Amino acid sequence: MIYREIRESDNAAIASLIRRTLEEHNLDIPGTAYYDEGLDSFSKLYGRPDARYYVMEDDNGRVVGGIGFSAFDKMEETAELQKLYLDKSVSGSGLGYEMISCVEKRMKEAGFKKSYLETHDNLAAAIHIYIKSGYEEIERPSFVGHSAMNRFFVKDI
Repeated sequence: MIYREIRESDNAAIASLIRRTLEEHNLDIPGTAYYDEGLDSFSKLYGRPDARYYVMEDDNGRVVGGIGFSAFDKMEETAELQKLYLDKSVSGSGLGYEMISCVEKRMKEAGFKKSYLETHDNLAAAIHIYIKSGYEEIERPSFVGHSAMNRFFVKDI
């Protein structure tokens, strides 16, 4: 597996992975990433020092996962962990933990001290990974980015 920053040529693959995953979990609804403006152009959205997106590529060059972060001005010294998605072919392989660890390292390098994330009950496997990675659940904040999300977590990094 190769873990690297997203390229323009990855945009369609990662958008497809995100949409497919949300459809599989009945989250292809307004208020989720499914309808995010810019979903088809991540390489442009995440091309800043305070916002990065990384993809996981298998040995055949196929994008099988992605994860990103962006500065989160609603909380001091915090980045938002964004859009962790894995293809079914690699689910259960431990890559989710690896990807979180890698992105947290990049957050720290960018000067952030905390990580915040929003998710949904339907994404039970992701919630399991977040909790095992040291994220603590918090009450629904007043500043939720995706209105359909119903689970919220933070972690000191």
